Amino acid sequence: MSKNLVIVESPAKAKTIEKFLGADYQVLSSFGHIRDLAEKGIGIDFDNNYAPVYVVSTDKKKVVSELKKAAKAAETVWLASDEDREGEAIAWHLFDELKLDKKNTKRIVFHEITKDAIQRAVQSPREIDLHLVDAQQARRVLDRIVGFELSPVLWRKVRPSLSAGRVQSVAVRLIVEREREINQFAPESSYRVQALFNGTDSSGNPAVLKAELQHRFATKAEAMAFLESCASADYKVEDIVTKPTKKSPAPPFTTSTLQQEASRKLGFAVAQTMRVAQSLYESGKITYMRTDSVNLSDLALNTSKAEIISMAGDRYVKIRKFTTTSKGAQEAHEAIRPTYMNAHTVSGTAQEQKLYELIWKRTIASQMADAELEKTSIMISNSKSPYKFVATGEVIIFDGFLKVYLESTDDEETEAAGLLPQLKAGEELSASEITAQQRYTQRPARYGEASLVRKLEELGIGRPSTYAPTITTIQNRNYVEKGDRPAEKRAYNLLTLKNGKIADKSLTENTGAEKGKLFPTDIGMVVNDFLTEYFPAVLSYDFTARIEKEFDLVAEGKVNWVSSIDDFYKKFHPIVEDTLKNSERQSGERILGTDPVSGRQLSVKIGRYGPLAQIGTAEEEEKPVFASLRKDQSIENISLEEALELFKLPRSVGEFEEKEMTVAIGRFGPYIRHDGSFYSLPKGDDPMAVTTEAAIEIILAKREAERNKIISVLGENGEYQVLNGRFGPYFTFEKNNYKIPKGTDPAQLTAEECAALVAKQPAGTSKKKSFPRKKK
Repeated sequence: MSKNLVIVESPAKAKTIEKFLGADYQVLSSFGHIRDLAEKGIGIDFDNNYAPVYVVSTDKKKVVSELKKAAKAAETVWLASDEDREGEAIAWHLFDELKLDKKNTKRIVFHEITKDAIQRAVQSPREIDLHLVDAQQARRVLDRIVGFELSPVLWRKVRPSLSAGRVQSVAVRLIVEREREINQFAPESSYRVQALFNGTDSSGNPAVLKAELQHRFATKAEAMAFLESCASADYKVEDIVTKPTKKSPAPPFTTSTLQQEASRKLGFAVAQTMRVAQSLYESGKITYMRTDSVNLSDLALNTSKAEIISMAGDRYVKIRKFTTTSKGAQEAHEAIRPTYMNAHTVSGTAQEQKLYELIWKRTIASQMADAELEKTSIMISNSKSPYKFVATGEVIIFDGFLKVYLESTDDEETEAAGLLPQLKAGEELSASEITAQQRYTQRPARYGEASLVRKLEELGIGRPSTYAPTITTIQNRNYVEKGDRPAEKRAYNLLTLKNGKIADKSLTENTGAEKGKLFPTDIGMVVNDFLTEYFPAVLSYDFTARIEKEFDLVAEGKVNWVSSIDDFYKKFHPIVEDTLKNSERQSGERILGTDPVSGRQLSVKIGRYGPLAQIGTAEEEEKPVFASLRKDQSIENISLEEALELFKLPRSVGEFEEKEMTVAIGRFGPYIRHDGSFYSLPKGDDPMAVTTEAAIEIILAKREAERNKIISVLGENGEYQVLNGRFGPYFTFEKNNYKIPKGTDPAQLTAEECAALVAKQPAGTSKKKSFPRKKK
C-alpha cells in the first residue's frame, strides 16, 4: 500500500496527476462533492446558528467507504481539490467525513496540472482555509433558504412544481425586461445619404471615393430636397486629416471572457465551453478554468516572450502585466492560459483543439506589440449645403498582435474601413451617384448566453463558477428558451440621384433574424412579475451583487457567515409569510376582448399545462372553453384575432383508411390524431394550413420510421427487442436498455447472446452518460 494518498475531485485529474508522482503516491477521486445538504426538509438547523445538515449522497457511499479504507492505510493524506471555494469545501468535507487526523493531512493547491506545479504544491502544503469554506457554506445555505421558502409560495400562488433561486431569478428578470423593451420598441426611420465621388489621385490616375453625409434626414421630403440641391452642386476636398492610431490586445481569458469569445468565435454554449475547458485542465493542457484574474505568472510571461521571438521576431514582443479590475476576484490567481506556451496545438477532440487554439492565441497575443494603424478622414464640401461628406479609411502600418488574434464583438453591424486614394486638399470632385436610403433605429438586442454572462459580470452578480449553472438552470426550469427567430420582411425607401435624375423606389429587406438567443417563456414572465412584486429586494440587482461582495468578505475572514445569513433571514422570512397570507393568485391573465360568436369574454393566461386562451369565466353558469396557445405565441402579445383562430381547432382534415384525421394543439405542440394515434407536426408547420395530403404524408412517414426502428424481436415471448436508437443500435429487456458491443452485427444478434449481455452489464448502460460534476 502507498505511503501517500492524494484525493482529487475527478478521475481525469487523478489520472493526469498520477503520472507526475512516484510509486509512493496513490491518487483517488471523490467524484465531486461527497455530501450535500439533506434533501429531506430544508437541511439547515435554524436553532443552531443555521448549521448545515450534511448527508453523504446515496451514490457516494461506496466512494466514501473506499476513501476511508485507503486513508487508514496511508501515512499522509493530501487533499488536492481545486483551489476555488468549491474545491476548498470539497477538501473540508473529505477531512470531516473521512475523520482524518490533522497531523497527517495536508492541503495542496495548484492552478495547472504540470509536473513542476504538482511538485511545488507537495513541497509547500497548507491547512484548509476555513474562511473559503465558510463563504461556500454561506452561499449554499442562503440559496437553499431562498429556494426552499420561495418555491412553495410559487406552488400556491402561480402553479405547482415551480421553483425559484437567488441568482437564477435575477437572470430571468434581465431576460424578461429585455423582451419587454423589445416589445415596446417603436422603430424610427431616417435617411442615410452616401455618395460615390470621382477624382484624380496624386499619381494622375482616376480615383473613386465612397463617402457618407454627416447628417441624417428625418423625412423623405427633406432627403428629396437635399438630393435635388445636389444635382447642381460642386464638390471639392476641403480637408484631409491623417492620424496614427494604435490597437492593443485584449487581456488573457477569464472565465466569463472565455465563455463570451467561445460563443462568438466557435458557437459554443456556455456550459459546453466549461465542459471542454475542464477536460483541457484535467488533462494538464491549460490552467484552472474558473477564474476572474487576468494576471499571468512570470513563467508564463517568459515562455510567451520566447515563443513570440521564435515565431515573429523581437519587434513583436511587448510584455504586459494586466491587473484584475473585478472587485471580487478570488477564484484563482492566474488567467486561463496554456500550461506550455510552445504547444500551439494539442491532441484531443475537435472541440478541445478549437478551444485550446483560442486560448493559446489570446494568451500569446496579450504579450505582443500593439498594432500600428494610420486613420485618414477626407472631408468633402458641398456648394449647395452646409452638410459635409466624410470618407474614412484605415491602413495597417505594423500588424503587431493582429498577426495572431483579434477579439470579436457582439456588434455585427461594424463595417471595416478600407484604403483611401491619395488626394489633395482643394481638389474638385464629381458625384457619380448619391443615394438616400431609409434606415431604422435598431431595437435592443436579445441576450445570448455570452452577452448574458457579460451583463451578469457587469452587475457583479454571480462568480466564475456560477455563470454556466445559472444559464443551464433557467432553461431547464422552462423559464427561458434558447432559440432562433426567422427574419421578417420590411419595406424601405431608396432615393438615387444619378445623371441629374432622382429615382424613387420602394424595396424590401430581411431584418430581425436571430440565432441562439434567450427568450423568456410565458411562465417565466409570470413568475418574474410575481417575484418582483412581492420580493423586490431579493430580485434587486443591487441586492444580489451586494450578497456576492459579502461572500467575498466572508472568504477574506472579515465577516462572520452566520451573522450574514441571520441578517438576511430575519428580514426575508416575514415577507414570505405575509405573501402567503395576503397575495392574490397569479396567472398572468390578459383580457383580449369578446368572442363575437358567444359574446363571452376572451382572455389568455397560464394554465396547469401552459399558456392558454379561454372563452368565458369560472363565475358563469356555462363552463369556459379552452385552447392551448401555439409554441410561437405568447400571452404578452397575442391579439384577439390570433386567439380566436385557436378555437377553430381541433379541425378535421379528411379521412384516411376510413378513419377521420383531426389537427389540434396539445401540451407538446400541434399534432394530427388518427385512429387513436398521435403524429406531431414538423417544426414550423401551421396547423391551420395542414391539408389532407400533408396529413397522410406525416402519418406514413412516422409509420415508416417506427418500422425502421425495430431491427428484430427475439426470445420465445418476444422479450428482447433489437432497435435502432439515437446513439446507435441497442436492445431492450424488461423495459431496460442494453448496449450492443462494438463489432457485433445487431441484425445477427440471438436471444442467447442478449441474455449473456444482460448478465454482464447493468441496465440502462446504452443511455448517454453525463460526466460527474460538482454539486453547486
